[in-house]
Amino acid sequence: MTVEHLEGAAAVLFSGGRGGSSIARGLVRTPGTTLSVVINGYDNGSSTGMLRRYLPGMLGPSDFRKNLLLHLDAGIPAQAAMIALLEHRLPPGATYHDLAAIVRALAARESAEGSPSDGIGGHQDRRMFAALPARTRAEAVRDLSFMTGRLGRDPEELALAGCALGNLLFAGAYLRLGEDFNAAVRACAATFRSPARLLNVTNGENAYLTALKQDGRILTDEADIVAPQCDTAITDLYLLREPVSPERRAELQALPAELVRPVLAGAAAEVTLNPEADHAIRDADLIVYGPGTPHSSLLPTYLTPGVADAVSDSRAAAKVFVVNIHDDHDVQGLGPRALVRRTLSYLGDPYNERRTVTHVLCHRATFAGAVDGGGWERARWIVTDLEDPERPGVHCGRRTLSALAGVVGTTAGETALVRTV
Repeated sequence: MTVEHLEGAAAVLFSGGRGGSSIARGLVRTPGTTLSVVINGYDNGSSTGMLRRYLPGMLGPSDFRKNLLLHLDAGIPAQAAMIALLEHRLPPGATYHDLAAIVRALAARESAEGSPSDGIGGHQDRRMFAALPARTRAEAVRDLSFMTGRLGRDPEELALAGCALGNLLFAGAYLRLGEDFNAAVRACAATFRSPARLLNVTNGENAYLTALKQDGRILTDEADIVAPQCDTAITDLYLLREPVSPERRAELQALPAELVRPVLAGAAAEVTLNPEADHAIRDADLIVYGPGTPHSSLLPTYLTPGVADAVSDSRAAAKVFVVNIHDDHDVQGLGPRALVRRTLSYLGDPYNERRTVTHVLCHRATFAGAVDGGGWERARWIVTDLEDPERPGVHCGRRTLSALAGVVGTTAGETALVRTV
């Protein structure tokens, strides 16, 4: 793999939970490269949604938790123990008492023996948790204790079955740090020694993601957006102050789409750009619009006021859109070119006049029809083999990183780019 053009670079990756993980993993392993991963916190899957309802005002920690795994190697006992701590989900029937027993066991430098329903009683699990570095163990106990302290007030208030320990740890850090979500992200990144800067795109303001489809159907939250759905395209995204209740959805669904849009726009949350993310984008040498679920992981991030200006003013000569290898449920009716155009529109540069996207990396199998003429002529499409041969549908980190290095090498010192397709 040729990556010398990336060595020493400051890179920013717009990402979600796992879609850009192979790219991020390659970047953090490139000598001298610094990586900032910019993420939004609008996830509200089943257990994450319950956690957000339990702690009103808190964003979803799941995608941040997943990005803490980037540098961890399951073949190294201490790191395998960190993975286990982040990823273990409490089984059906788990209660507050089971979680409290896990915390006590961690504090005692033991496994969760004596908690019969917590699923951490086997010899293998005991060995994995026993290998936790002392600092990680102490800080995990500290933050999980804040969560058990809150749960202790009313043990039945939150259903713990299916909750990831890592999400509960994030929630404990959030409580400990005065309900400051971005501070909790920084603290958890330090606990698990992340070499990447994990940055929430906003200042932590709570918001709920909602989408409108071309046929007027409303997808009330992030979970709906990523789920299987009808084949009409999503046309609009909104960040709302409050979640859309089933009753409110029924009321809005009865209206024509042209009347629903102003209602949803009028309920918009006020979110502001995280200054750390602003500085990272402006100071980047490389910006990557990563693969992932566009309408939940990526486009909502670009909606944040200030992101478009930061990208426009960035010193990065290479601003690269990486096309998904396979389609997610939320891209019905939208091909690669349409998704690039939508990204440009959300970033306030619909005709790419500010060269918000300089290059598009597209896997061979997704290329058909991707470039067919059109209104903007300033991005170079690069079609190559980006798929992991061992995991069909997933980007190969080595191949994608080589392509990114080639882009950075060709743009170094350039002041203009010409579309060559």
